[in-house]
Amino acid sequence: MQQQFTPHQALPKAKNYCAYQERCHSEVKDKLYGFGLNKNETEQIICTLIEENYLNEERFAISFAGGHFRIKNWGRIKIKYELKKKMVSPYCIKKALSLIDEDAYLTTFNRLAEQKLKTLKGEKNLFIKRKKLQDHLLQKGYENDLVKEIVNKI
Repeated sequence: MQQQFTPHQALPKAKNYCAYQERCHSEVKDKLYGFGLNKNETEQIICTLIEENYLNEERFAISFAGGHFRIKNWGRIKIKYELKKKMVSPYCIKKALSLIDEDAYLTTFNRLAEQKLKTLKGEKNLFIKRKKLQDHLLQKGYENDLVKEIVNKI
């Protein structure tokens, strides 16, 4: 059974939730609804969190994109898709993606391709090898033209 909170009790909990790590609006809303608050109370707390700079969608998007690129080696397409799922505004998504360094992006892409090719050394069929490499890179969220370019070099 989920514990019920008044808006007065929920605000410090929401502040702690946002202070622990960057959050998007939808995550915080879900948390507040989980506290048993109604729509008006939730909206009021969200406004307070934004005013006091606990909640900032642009900061969240930049942090999410940078972290998932560096740690999980995700491409721009996958990052964009995940941010859209979290209902982040197109402006914030565009800004976050623009802050990913192009040289680092291409270096990571090439390193991922090389690592995958090492695991495919035993594959004799060239078409299967290309397909597996292509699927891996697309699944990581890299652009189709980049993937085609590297697959055709094999």
